[in-house]
Amino acid sequence: MVCSNCGSEVAAGSPTCARCGAPQPAGVAPGAQAHGYQQQQQQNPAPGGGWGPAPTYGGGQAPQTSGFNFDISRWQRAEQITGGATLLLIISLFLPWFTASVSSTIAGHTISDSASASGTTAHGYLWLVFFLGLAVLAVLVIQAGFAQFPINLPFGVPALLVGLTGVNLLLVLVAFLLKPGTGGVDTAGLDVSIGWSLGAFLGLICAIAAFVPLVLPATKPQAR
Repeated sequence: MVCSNCGSEVAAGSPTCARCGAPQPAGVAPGAQAHGYQQQQQQNPAPGGGWGPAPTYGGGQAPQTSGFNFDISRWQRAEQITGGATLLLIISLFLPWFTASVSSTIAGHTISDSASASGTTAHGYLWLVFFLGLAVLAVLVIQAGFAQFPINLPFGVPALLVGLTGVNLLLVLVAFLLKPGTGGVDTAGLDVSIGWSLGAFLGLICAIAAFVPLVLPATKPQAR
């Protein structure tokens, strides 16, 4: 071992030089130490094109990030049911929700006619159900695409899905119960009957099916 100050030979493991008293690195010659440091710099380039020790992120390993990779197995059974029911709910909004039948008797002859209206035509606020349904599907797709949800939510993804599907259920239930009127049209002498059609029943069933599976786990008694 060579003294870094005066160049004299120093006994291995000696903390100071016997000739000049300069402190010495224990057990490693300065030349060897410098050579090892240069190799480390060459093997671990610093970010930004410079040279230096590679940065570490806890445990000595850089964080690993992964891109979007859709994997349906990341959905629980309840979320799978919610996704399918929400998709059908969106479709149901454009199916006939209400059917109006009109009949009139003139000179002993009965004249009848019928018409239907979709959910969004009969109740304009059902467009909100459409956009909330898209939001539910978007959340589920993001959840299946990333191992960890990329958006930091203070209340969590399950609570978000419960809130979105709960509002949808409330709006659909109101739209189902409130049949559209005649809109101020004079119906004197006419027999007008307004009833539900396929879209209304399908929409209500799908809204319930999208909401209930998400809240069922919370209603089960916890094991002690």
